[in-house]
Amino acid sequence: MSDSGDDYMQTEDFETKKKFTGIKFCPNCNNMLYPREDKDHRQLMYTCRNCDHTELADSPCIYVNKLMHEIDELTQIVADVINDPTLPKTFDHVCPKCQGKEAVFFQAQSRRAEDEMKLYYVCTNKECVHRWTD
Repeated sequence: MSDSGDDYMQTEDFETKKKFTGIKFCPNCNNMLYPREDKDHRQLMYTCRNCDHTELADSPCIYVNKLMHEIDELTQIVADVINDPTLPKTFDHVCPKCQGKEAVFFQAQSRRAEDEMKLYYVCTNKECVHRWTD
């Protein structure tokens, strides 16, 4: 990385500088301010399209795109649950992978709060340990 003083990636307050400031409004006419680059000074500015009011941006960030990664809940189940003596066993649910006839099962809340409780099954075959839900 460069030793440049204006490289905001290296400053201690990078976390505060990258925050999105939201929609800005013109103090003169209350219209929305739009982001523009001042190419001469290489700065981000906000400009009113109605009255030409211009102000320096507080942050270099004008848009944030947060992605929500959904984790496959079945991969989060530890295979060692088959050794848990407190979990009930069933012989009524055949493993879809190895056709094993024994599985442990338990009920748990889904990762999303709006979803209902799910019943999870884990095959007790030590070579398989497949996880599934109904």
